[in-house]
Amino acid sequence: MATQSKHVYSLLGAQPFFAGQLGSLTRVTAEELPILKNLSIKRLVLSPGAIREPHWHVNANELTYCLAGEVLVSILDSGNEFSSFTISEGQMFHVPSGSLHHIENIGDQEAVLIVCFRHERPEDFSLHSSFGAMTDAVLGNTYDAPASEFSRIPRDTVPKYLVPRAGKPSVPSTAGLPNSHKYDLEGTPPGVTAPIGSAKQARSQYWPALKNMSMYSLRVEEDGMREPHWHPSTAEMGYVHKGNARMSVLDPDGSVDTYYLKEGDCYFIPAAYPHQIEVLGDKEIHFLIFFDQPMPYDVGYRTSATALSREVIAATFGVGTGDLPPFPFTTKDPLLVGKKNPVDPIKSKL
Repeated sequence: MATQSKHVYSLLGAQPFFAGQLGSLTRVTAEELPILKNLSIKRLVLSPGAIREPHWHVNANELTYCLAGEVLVSILDSGNEFSSFTISEGQMFHVPSGSLHHIENIGDQEAVLIVCFRHERPEDFSLHSSFGAMTDAVLGNTYDAPASEFSRIPRDTVPKYLVPRAGKPSVPSTAGLPNSHKYDLEGTPPGVTAPIGSAKQARSQYWPALKNMSMYSLRVEEDGMREPHWHPSTAEMGYVHKGNARMSVLDPDGSVDTYYLKEGDCYFIPAAYPHQIEVLGDKEIHFLIFFDQPMPYDVGYRTSATALSREVIAATFGVGTGDLPPFPFTTKDPLLVGKKNPVDPIKSKL
């Protein structure tokens, strides 16, 4: 059995594509995980005083969750709409494709953000490189100034990614107010709650800014499990923030991919692939689960057994109706179920 699943990649253990004293950027795109479609992910670390330089994405909306620290985000949308707001641990923000934005660490500790993109190979431009593409005269004409004013600014077309801030941050007095780009996910009541876990949902039902993405913050206790299910029309990309888990996925060729997940791992499930998540060990798991639709829907195994007659299910497995277990009548999948049985000794991928 292979030691590396085609569905899994360690974001935390990957080599950053940019790193230095100001922080780092690590990514998992279709280059690193070829099965990806519509989604990819980055881990952004900003040291105090560091700025993710102003930039915009060519082909992807962005949905970001803050794991630690406090940052200031500024966005210029099409139609000359300006936004500037603060984001702290457990909060999220959304940036439409093509919108200029910057992310700045305004706290005294390291800021860590998980950034999901609505494309398997996202591309971007930086403001620095875009200035480098234009001559002094063109920039002078743009800003109604002599060309010589721009000759003093070093320019090229290479992005800098992270830049240092001189002095204290400039934070608008309104930066803490609600904003359509911002969502306090961990400050909202869970959409699904049970003694064995919860799921908080950032989707268009609650956050209208989302057009083709959404995200769940899923927590499962040691005695809980995410029931087997599939998403009819959405792909899923998850990031393991805390804990250890095991996941099984059925591929269309009939093969079952079972693997361990640990902190810092990310995984990808194509649309309509059956899959399941269970906790390993005695600690809660916390997953950030991103989707490529604004309102993800599930079909679960529990409701599947209710939708079909016992005669049809018995015929499916080639047994008598008396040999079937007592499937509980279920009209709405619970999402989370308790673990009445010990973890199966399945040979899992490392």
